[in-house]
Amino acid sequence: MATVELRFSALPEHVRTARLVAAAVARRAGVDEAVLDEVRLAVGEACTRAVGLHQHGGISAPVKVLLIEEEKQFSIEVGDEAPHAPVRARSADEVLGDPDVETEEDEEDEMGLAVISGLVDDVEVSAGESGGSIRMRWPTTPPAATFT
Repeated sequence: MATVELRFSALPEHVRTARLVAAAVARRAGVDEAVLDEVRLAVGEACTRAVGLHQHGGISAPVKVLLIEEEKQFSIEVGDEAPHAPVRARSADEVLGDPDVETEEDEEDEMGLAVISGLVDDVEVSAGESGGSIRMRWPTTPPAATFT
């Protein structure tokens, strides 16, 4: 299992670099070429979300991206150090979109997670008081054997 770790200051201009690195490592790991655009977009969305959380919370710690090549799958985990509120049941007003219940940041966060979920079939989101992470997985195909 090979892992590449990328840490960058929570600045929007670094998101593009994270996207490019993720696509290059995904290609090398054997992710299908047809899916690489989805990898780029999902990583960009997850990193943009983490950058926003850090900037909004005044957090100076870097955003962390782990690119993990495993047998038959490739995973990317984007982590932030922003404290997240504990998960709670949503009331009927929240489900109906009562503007007094959700903040603009909550809506942007939910939109970003919805975009990621639309791009990636296997997504796992975790959050707590010490930060959160989004883990995305894609299947890989082993490299073709070459005979000399």
